[in-house]
Amino acid sequence: MDEPHLKRELGLIRTTMLGIGGTLSAANFVIIGEAAGMAGYAIVPIVFICGILSLFTMFSYAELGTAIPLAGGEYTFAKVAYGGFPSFLTGWFEWLSNMFYTALSAIGFAYVVSYLFPQINIPLTAVIVVIIFAIVNLRGTKETGTIGTIITVIVLIILGIFVIGGWSYVQGTPSEPASSSIGILGIFAATAYLFELYLGAEAVAAAQAEVKNPGRNIPLAIVLSAVVLIALYTSVVSVAVGIVPPDVLSHQSSPIAFVAEQALGPAGAVLITIGLAIAGLAATNEAIMAQSRVLYAMSRDGYLPKGLSKIHKRFCTPHVAIIVGAIFTVIFAATGFVNFVVYAVNLGFIIGFSIVNLSVIKLRKTAPHLKRPFKTPLYPLTPIAGIAASAFLLLFIEPSVLILGFELGIVALLVYYIKMVGHRRIRIAFGGVSLGLGAFVAFIAYLVGTNAMLQGVPQETVTIVFCFLLFVSVIQVLAGILNLLAPDR
Repeated sequence: MDEPHLKRELGLIRTTMLGIGGTLSAANFVIIGEAAGMAGYAIVPIVFICGILSLFTMFSYAELGTAIPLAGGEYTFAKVAYGGFPSFLTGWFEWLSNMFYTALSAIGFAYVVSYLFPQINIPLTAVIVVIIFAIVNLRGTKETGTIGTIITVIVLIILGIFVIGGWSYVQGTPSEPASSSIGILGIFAATAYLFELYLGAEAVAAAQAEVKNPGRNIPLAIVLSAVVLIALYTSVVSVAVGIVPPDVLSHQSSPIAFVAEQALGPAGAVLITIGLAIAGLAATNEAIMAQSRVLYAMSRDGYLPKGLSKIHKRFCTPHVAIIVGAIFTVIFAATGFVNFVVYAVNLGFIIGFSIVNLSVIKLRKTAPHLKRPFKTPLYPLTPIAGIAASAFLLLFIEPSVLILGFELGIVALLVYYIKMVGHRRIRIAFGGVSLGLGAFVAFIAYLVGTNAMLQGVPQETVTIVFCFLLFVSVIQVLAGILNLLAPDR
């Protein structure tokens, strides 16, 4: 009997909508207000430049996606190019980024809806959204795909109405002089903050094992989604700052809905809120799908517990990976924090983008005969530009997020070596460490007992410290002996 496996059932339209819907999040339209406060009217060229910078890496995604059309996205690319810990670390941050992005999309949905219903609980609403779409994803990409495509088309139509109606309002309103008080650091900070606007290729790459005719559909879907998103975001932001000054925009919980109300009246605010709320649902849906495929791929290759790579016999989905990812996502969604999660998303994807570009360069050298239906244009300038842009943007990530990233990197190192070394070697290692600690503590106890240490301390205190150290030494030595003599499983 054949084992269940992922099905290739995503065509060009669905894959393109996956790329657009995967990044057309309600949260992206919420953070535009914060970015406007950082960059002022310069936010318009910044949004366009972010799209161009991301396009450099999109080409690398397209090349690797057609050459290695397997589940896992950046992780799979790094595994083929580098293997070992670099690939595990890539997958680790890819999963974390998708998890944070899922939480961000759900939180963004809650903030947008709060424009019409201020009384709602933001964290609780975000948690409910994550749970609902985790259940939807359990049923499979075909059902999920139909829902995602319909949602994305509706959102594009509503945003198109906003741009056309808002542009007419801008044209009939006297222009105000642009503020020049924003410094260059504010512009760079806004660029790093808005970088996650363009993550469509990552959503396509994560599901590339389910794309029909990957040699044709993957690069077309990635490029088409990038072009649509650049045009859409730039148009929306241009209209927004053309109607409402950036400093006013930065204080709105749902900036685009606020702009729509000024230009199109209360009906416009309701319409755009509905559109952005739907966008938040679509992005949450796609992000849950993406993160589950990363866990599935890492489990498939033995880096994570095998249970995460189980495929549901009826729905042919990695149901265990979906459930586990949803549990962690719920924890972060429950915080309701937007800015921290935005920077966490950007950190992970900047690392992922860098690895993708490095993988293209590595495989061009080590696997020149690998079949590549699509090749990155202007190679090697394009991937080098993508790496340089990612490295530069890291300088403007929130310091607390960089610290979190460093700590998560250490956790990844521990998880990797615990999994790769095996139970017996870990037991022997812990046994050796326990014996060493026991001997060291016994030596300290000897020094205390012979008055070589703690001189001048009352004898009662010295006796208590000596007995405690002796007890710890005996426990450590016994633990070491038991670990070394325990039978193999």
